[in-house]
Amino acid sequence: MPRYKLTIEYDGTPFAGWQMQDRPTVQGRLTEALKAFSGEDMIPRGAGRTDAGVHALAQVAMVDLTKDWPAKKVGDALNAHLRPDPISVLACEKVTDGFDARFSAKTRHYRYRIVNRRGPLALERDRAWHIIYELDADAMHAAAQVLVGHFDFTTFRSTECQAASPEKTLDRLAVARHGEEVWIEASSRSFLHNQVRSMVGSLKLVGDAKWTAADLKKALEARKRTACGPVAPACGLYLVRVDY
Repeated sequence: MPRYKLTIEYDGTPFAGWQMQDRPTVQGRLTEALKAFSGEDMIPRGAGRTDAGVHALAQVAMVDLTKDWPAKKVGDALNAHLRPDPISVLACEKVTDGFDARFSAKTRHYRYRIVNRRGPLALERDRAWHIIYELDADAMHAAAQVLVGHFDFTTFRSTECQAASPEKTLDRLAVARHGEEVWIEASSRSFLHNQVRSMVGSLKLVGDAKWTAADLKKALEARKRTACGPVAPACGLYLVRVDY
């Protein structure tokens, strides 16, 4: 049974996240598209379960099909059946049975976009967090380094998180200004539910001088969800890349 690796881009705005449920989801639409062209009831498995409203530049999924289709035909057929939804299969390739989209992943990279300007968002609505006053990106970056390493991230974990342990190793957390945008980029083998958005919300408090690096460290060490700052909205978060 051939296995296919899919690299997928999507706008998460109209979806209730990646994982299939009663409402429209990215995984659900891919499953429907697979059925429409192949006649098979196969559910693609993804590298990460993005939440409702979260976007992806390069989500990775895999699917096993009974028939040995050319990879290009699989990708083209999926794109044809996914229209007009904002989901695009950027690449499709055959992989060995040893490849697993989730468990073979070595590092997942996320980016959070904040648009820092007075004027409201027109073209970027639902694709970034709009904050009208200027944030101190340098202070945010300096404070972010207290979160880099292996820690108990209970403070930055959703109460609905199903991970067996709150301990994670955060390899990178960088904040930089790009014109009127502030990007927060996070890299780790895996993340807790809502971890990135929770860290961004707390870093925003540093950016507007309500918190210091010491306050962020204190919140981490509290290991209490109530110590976290407000969770950043989903619209600014992107799954950028998955390394294997």
